[in-house]
Parts: sequence; C-alpha cells; structure tokens
Amino acid sequence: MEHSFLAYLRGRCRKLAQVTVGIGDDASVLEPATGQQLACVDQIIDGVDFLSDEHSLTDVGYKSVAINLSDIAAMGGRPTSILVTLSLPSQNSTQVAGAVYEGILEAAEEFNLSIAGGDISTYDGPLAVSITLLGSVDRDQAFLRSGAKEGDAIMVSGAVGGSLRGRHLRPIPRLDLAQQLRQSVEVTSAIDISDGLSLDLDRLCAASGVGAELDTEKIPVHQDAELLSESSGRTPFQHAWSDGEDFELLVTMSQKDADSLAAQELDAPLTQIGNIVGRTGLWQRQQGKLKRLSPQGYIHESS
Repeated sequence: MEHSFLAYLRGRCRKLAQVTVGIGDDASVLEPATGQQLACVDQIIDGVDFLSDEHSLTDVGYKSVAINLSDIAAMGGRPTSILVTLSLPSQNSTQVAGAVYEGILEAAEEFNLSIAGGDISTYDGPLAVSITLLGSVDRDQAFLRSGAKEGDAIMVSGAVGGSLRGRHLRPIPRLDLAQQLRQSVEVTSAIDISDGLSLDLDRLCAASGVGAELDTEKIPVHQDAELLSESSGRTPFQHAWSDGEDFELLVTMSQKDADSLAAQELDAPLTQIGNIVGRTGLWQRQQGKLKRLSPQGYIHESS
C-alpha cells in the first residue's frame, strides 16, 4: 500500500520553491526560512476531535492543516510547508488515506503550502492525522502570549460559539488578518481560540501575568451559537464563552492602536471585548461592579 500511495502523492503534490527535495527520499531538503523558523504540530484523532462515521474524511484532512495554520497566524507568521503523518485503521486503509489526503491537498493549494514529506502506517486503532507545519517570521517579531500589558485592549476576530455545528471542520485561519495587524499596529500578545474563548484568554493572561476586565455583552456571538442554544439547554453566551474550536484570534494591543483600527478595512471583523488589568483572573464589568468569571473550555478526550 505504502509504495503505490507514495507514487500517487508524488503525482499530486505541487513543486514549490520552499522544498528542494520532497516526498520519496529518506528526508526532505528545505530552503532556509528568512527571519526565524516557526514550527508547530497538532494531531487529531477519531473519536476525540472528529467522528469518522459522521464527518467527511476530506473535511478531516482539511481541518488537520487549517488548525496548524491558525497557530502560525497566532504567532504572526507565514506558513511554508507541512509534514503529514497518517496512522490508519487497517480496514480500508488505502481508501481512508486517499479521502483524508484530498482535504490536505486542498488546504495545501489554498494556502500555497508544499507537502515536504511525512509517514504512513496502519494499525489496529482509530484514524489519527498529525501535521507538522513549518513557517517563518521576521527576527524577534513573533507574536507571543506573554506580552500583554495593563491597559491593553483585548480584541477578538470574527464571531465565536457553536462551531460544532460544522465550522470546526472547515476553520478559517486568520493568516491575512495577522499580517494586516503586523503592518499597522503593535500586537503585544496573541493566541488562537482552540479550546474556548475564556480558557484561551485565561492562558494568555497567565502567560503575561495579568488579568482581564471584559464587557461580556460585546463578545461577538456566532449565529451557530444562537441555533445550538435552541436545543442544548445552554445560552448563546455560554456557547461563545466555552465551546472551543472557533480558531479565531485573540490579540492585545494598546488602546490607541485598537482605536486606530476602527478606520481600517480588515480581512476579518475585529471586536474589542475588554482591557488587560493588573489584577489576575477574568472579570466581568457589570453596572460599575466587577464579577469574577470562571474560564471554561473544550476538553480533548475520548469517550
């Protein structure tokens, strides 16, 4: 299976300048990045991050790349190439691999990525897709979680909540937005929303040693959260607060920079939902008083 499938891949993969030698040798030969190298890896597993009997395997392949691209966006970087590792269930492994790779190839073409190599194996277990994504960023210019300062505005892209209605399989990595922000303001910290708005904001605050005061009514709630609330028994806000897998960006910047963005046309909507404060924790501004909020999020575990 492996040799024939590799021949198929070599025929499907585009030759791009960032990879000199790709699939077919013992290791890939990559062109060195300008600035500094970025690298991230994420694995998604059947029964934990998707359900193979319910979800399109092509969508699963696309998602496996897109969630890594979201991490690169959160670092303010530019993606270049990927390494793909498939752990395939022994039954129908060739068909499964082909379907997953259709989504991977689609994402690679959309975001101008080279597939530099990877690994394929079969075993008595669930489908798992692991993507290692390489990228670059100008020297000492990576967005980090640890730079938020007291007084900074807290901004969120897009809208959040209810992603499990289907958006979690086709997330939109905010790569262009990250580059627009880099060119127009000083981003002091950033993180992508993978496990929930509140949980990931709490992680950013912890890394920076600060807290957040939030105008919770300004949090942009996605229509999917409204629809999901009709059957879930939870409010749209609760979905927006904790659902996860939105893959939007949370960024901080000075209030002056945040105000300057109002006159700019951005690749995605950017909404201010609060400010960074010296007091740790997440706090809700409500009629002149502060109420402590509990961060909640999506837990990645098998049932």
